[in-house]
Amino acid sequence: MIEDLREAQVAGGAELQEMGGITLPVSFGNDIAVLENWEDRVLLADRTHWGKILVKDSDRLPFLHNQSSNDLKILKSGQGCDTVFLTSTARMIDLTTAYVFEDAVLLFTSPNRCQQLLTNLDKYIFFADKVQLTDASNDYAVFSLIGKASNQVLEKLGINFSLEQPHGTHQEFTLGDITLRVAIGSGLATPGYTLIISIDQAAQLWQQLVNLGVTSIGTNLWETLRILQGRPAADAELTEDYNPLEAGLWHTISFNKGCYIGQETIARLDTYKGVKQNLWGISLAAPATPGDPLMLDGEKVGKLTSYTKTSQGYYGLAYLRTKAGGVGLQVQVGNTTGEVIDVPFLTRLALGSNLS
Repeated sequence: MIEDLREAQVAGGAELQEMGGITLPVSFGNDIAVLENWEDRVLLADRTHWGKILVKDSDRLPFLHNQSSNDLKILKSGQGCDTVFLTSTARMIDLTTAYVFEDAVLLFTSPNRCQQLLTNLDKYIFFADKVQLTDASNDYAVFSLIGKASNQVLEKLGINFSLEQPHGTHQEFTLGDITLRVAIGSGLATPGYTLIISIDQAAQLWQQLVNLGVTSIGTNLWETLRILQGRPAADAELTEDYNPLEAGLWHTISFNKGCYIGQETIARLDTYKGVKQNLWGISLAAPATPGDPLMLDGEKVGKLTSYTKTSQGYYGLAYLRTKAGGVGLQVQVGNTTGEVIDVPFLTRLALGSNLS
C-alpha cells in the first residue's frame, strides 16, 4: 500500500510533507548536491500522486481519439503517446500520456487534473457509446527513472528494454513476484522510463531500484527539473488561458486526424500563423515571482508562470508575445531582468504544419 512506499522512502531519507491532502516525499535532503551533476546520474522520482484514468470497452480508442489532440486510433497495444485534452475553443485542460493496453487505455494525468478530466470526458459519453471510465489513481504507483544510463539499471534487474524505441512504447515484465509495466519516456526531455506497478508492490520495487544505486529525488527537485527542461505544469502553464501551440506542445498534435474537440481553432492557428505568444525558458538575474509581468520598452509582452532557484542561478518559464522576439531577448521581469532561453521539452513546429 502507499503507506509501505512512504515508509521505504523515509528509510531512505525522505522528508514527507502534506500537499493538497496528499503526503508526498518533497525532498531526500540531496537537492543541492544532485542539481550540480544530475545529468550524469540516474534519478528515481515518485509520481504516484499523479492521476490515472482507466478507459475500457470497445469504443475506448475512437472515443479518446475524438476527445484529444493526438492520433490515438493508430495506436496498438504496447504503444502510447502524449496528448492534450482541450475545450471547444482549444484551451488546455491537461497534458496526458495515453498507454494502450490489450483491453484498456491508461491515461496518466497531471496531479490535480484527474477529477476534472474525468468529469469532462463523462459529459461526452453518449447512450450508444461503449466506454467505461474508472479513476485508477489509487491502484497504481508510477515512478520515473531519469537519465541516459537508466537502461543499465533495468538491465541489472533483468529487463532489456531499449531506450531507442518510440516514446510511449511499453511492455509488461515479471521480476520474481513483482509485475511491472515499463514505458519509454521519463516525463522530462531527458531519456528514461516510466514504471507502472500495482500500489501494493510499489515499496518492493522502489527498494530494489535504490539498492542498485539510483538517486532518489523528491517533488521539489522534480519541480526544478521540469522548469529547467520546460515541461508545462497544470495551474501554471497548462491553463485555459493558453492553447497547446502557445505552450510548445506541437508534438502532441496530429494535424491530419480530422475532427476532435478544439480542432477547428488549432487548424486556424496553424493555417493563418495565429500563434500570438509562446512559452519559453527564462534566465533571471535575481529572484522573481510567478505572475510577474515581462516588460519590453515599457510595454507588457508576457508573464512569468514558473520560477526556481539553483546554485547556478534563477530560472523560470514565461509566455512571451511572438512579435516581441525569442531566444536572447532581454526583458524586465518584475523587479529584475531576464534573458529568454530555449528549453528542450518544448516543440515549436509539427510535421506538416504551415507555421514557419
